[in-house]
Amino acid sequence: MTKLMLAVHDENVAPILLGPDLRRVLAAVGATALQVNVDDEAVAPAMRLHGSQPLSAVLSVWTDGPSTPIVDAIAEAVGSQPDAYRVTEVVRLDPRPVPDGERAAVLANIALLRRPPDMSREDYLDYWMLHHTAVAIRTQNTEAYVQNIVEEVLTDGSPEVAGIVEEHFPMAAMTDPHVFYGSGGDDAELTRRITELMASVARFGAADGLDLMPSSRYFWALTVVE
Repeated sequence: MTKLMLAVHDENVAPILLGPDLRRVLAAVGATALQVNVDDEAVAPAMRLHGSQPLSAVLSVWTDGPSTPIVDAIAEAVGSQPDAYRVTEVVRLDPRPVPDGERAAVLANIALLRRPPDMSREDYLDYWMLHHTAVAIRTQNTEAYVQNIVEEVLTDGSPEVAGIVEEHFPMAAMTDPHVFYGSGGDDAELTRRITELMASVARFGAADGLDLMPSSRYFWALTVVE
């Protein structure tokens, strides 16, 4: 099973991405599951970070077939070429299951990570997978944590991305740092957690060139064409 992740930069695409037509087309070209993370009104108060092109949505598609028909179908649906990547998924904390098509009751942050040019891919992945993961989970009020190692860039002109991480938090974390970091209202503990997390982030350059998109998360199995 191959997992593809596609970053969409077009505004007002949520109705297209969440509608049944796209799911029918993707199922017809071999997709078995679709996850849509979309920056919408539900997460409007949350923090965002972006480069020249703000993210509007990130799609995850699972398939047993080739990637090109998947990328082409999404490009046609949204009217522009997405940034597409083939990834290896590593689930550290499982997202809570919700019925297909129902919004997960969380703030789902998606971050696109760049590898520093002076750091080898091996060292980068070693630190991210073996060291930073534990720091991130213990210093934040994390409800789900999914790492995606980028193995291949699939579309011309797409930026180089080393990893894509999805982290879930309570909805109140959008506006309350104590909820985000799980510090229980203790300002000293909040500072300690932020300091520990930021020190770890700096060790593998995760804050440099970071794209961060808050999102609402939806999932569908596509084993049967609707």
